[in-house]
Amino acid sequence: MDAELKQVLNDFASSGGRITLLSGAGISAESGIPTFRGPEGYWSVGAVEYHPQEMATLQMFRRTPDEVWAWYLYRLGVCRAASPNPGHHALVKIERLFGERFTLITQNVDGLHLRAGNSPARTLQIHGNVFLMRCAGECGKAPLPIPAAVGGKARGAKLTAADRELLRCPQCRGWTRPHVLWFDEYYDETHYRFESALRAAAATDLLITVGTSGATNLPNQVAQVVRSRDGLLVDVNVAANHFSRLALSGGRGFFCRGPSGRVLPEIADLLQAGAEGGKP
Repeated sequence: MDAELKQVLNDFASSGGRITLLSGAGISAESGIPTFRGPEGYWSVGAVEYHPQEMATLQMFRRTPDEVWAWYLYRLGVCRAASPNPGHHALVKIERLFGERFTLITQNVDGLHLRAGNSPARTLQIHGNVFLMRCAGECGKAPLPIPAAVGGKARGAKLTAADRELLRCPQCRGWTRPHVLWFDEYYDETHYRFESALRAAAATDLLITVGTSGATNLPNQVAQVVRSRDGLLVDVNVAANHFSRLALSGGRGFFCRGPSGRVLPEIADLLQAGAEGGKP
C-alpha cells in the first residue's frame, strides 16, 4: 500500500471524521458468489435462454412469476452456501472502530455483510436482500423473510404447489416478489434507502469503494457527492474502473489494486492503529 495512503488513513482515524464504505459484487465474488452478469446468471425458460437483465425485471415477473421466483431461489441457495470472507470481517472491525461515524452502503443482495456482523442500522442495502420478499401488489410495504420451507432451489428446478402457497402475501394472498431492485425499477427511500444513502454521502469525509465498477446510478451519485465536498476517496478493486479513475482525478484519492480480502484488513489495521494513537 502507498506510504502516503497509510499516513492519511492513520491520521483520519483520530480526526473525528465520518467514514462510508460502498461495496459491490467484487467483495462477494471472493466468497464464491458469481457476479450478476457472469454465465451463472443466465436462465432457461423452455427453449429460450434469458440474460439477467431480462430476468431481473418487473416486466418478466408479471409475465412469468414462477420462473422469476425459481431463478431467485436458485440464487438464494448460492448465497446461503457462501460465507463472509476477510474483507467482510474487516468492515465489521471498521464499524466497531467508528461507531456512529460509520455507514455501509452495499449493492449486494446476498446478506453477507450482516452475517459477518455489520449492524442493520448502519447498513444500507440499496439493491435489497435476496432472503426477503414483499407483497407484489404493495398491500404492505414491509419486507418479510422468505419462508425457510421454500429454501434454495437447484438450478433449473421448478416451483411446487407448496412453494407457491408459501410465496403468497399473508395479507392479500396475492403473489409476493423478491425484495430486490429490478432493472426496470427506480431507487426509492422506502425499499432501497435512496435518500438515506445521499444523506450519508453528504456527511462523509472518507469514502472507500470496494469491488464495484460504477455501473449503477446511486453509487455514482454517492461518490460524486463526496468528491464535490472535497472528501477523500479510496477505491479497492482488482482492476481499474470508474471509481478508481474518479479517486485519482482530484488530488484527494487513492487506488488500491488488489482483492478486498487482502486490502481491507490492512486498511482496518491502519485505522485501528490511528485510532489508538499508533504509527502506520
